Amino acid sequence: MKGLIVAIQFLTRLPTPRVTVSSDEFAASMRWFPAVGLIIGALVAGAGWAGARIDPWTGALAALLLWVAVTGALHLDGLGDIADASGAAHKDRGRLLAALGDPHVGSFAVVAIVLQLTTKLVLLHALLDRQAFVAVALIPFAARIGPLVWSRALPDLHAGLGSRFRNAVRPVDFAIWAALLFAAAWASPSLLAAPLAFLLWGWWLSRKIGGISGDGHGAGIEIGESLLLAAALLLAQIL
Repeated sequence: MKGLIVAIQFLTRLPTPRVTVSSDEFAASMRWFPAVGLIIGALVAGAGWAGARIDPWTGALAALLLWVAVTGALHLDGLGDIADASGAAHKDRGRLLAALGDPHVGSFAVVAIVLQLTTKLVLLHALLDRQAFVAVALIPFAARIGPLVWSRALPDLHAGLGSRFRNAVRPVDFAIWAALLFAAAWASPSLLAAPLAFLLWGWWLSRKIGGISGDGHGAGIEIGESLLLAAALLLAQIL
């Protein structure tokens, strides 16, 4: 359970017991990322349900605010950094890496973050209006399976936080979370779009950025969540 506590500490701002871990134990906490997604999803869906007692827009805003607060905007920061790096990628690799390491926020980052928050707000409203609370609750879980895939499938962009996860995920971890993803798809079939979202983000990172980093993981989680929200809405519309 130490790994789960470390993962909660890393991915959220939720209160947890203080634990001391080695570098290897920290890396191994990645195996618990999807479990943290279940916690986040339950909180987000609960906030959406409570707010939707007033109206769907209030529910969507409550869900989004809690989503950002509970994660500490960690993944939005990664999305912004990747957006800035993507804008610099056409020049040379040095500029790309410099943009990733720059603590300042550029215009590409601002636009990407605003668009992401707007996208989530609109999609949350539409899903809450359709009472799709289960889909909302499961999406953060599914999106956090992505880093397990990218850490093994993509080369490290540089020696950093993301590279520490390189060998942390075992075949049994993939098997467990894949099985749970397909089980969750019985309750929310749109989750079957998750593997495609992982593939598309990995392909884009490989082609545009050249590898995976901590920012790439964070941005991928954000993009994955939006794609899965859209897939849930599309399925709800069809059905």
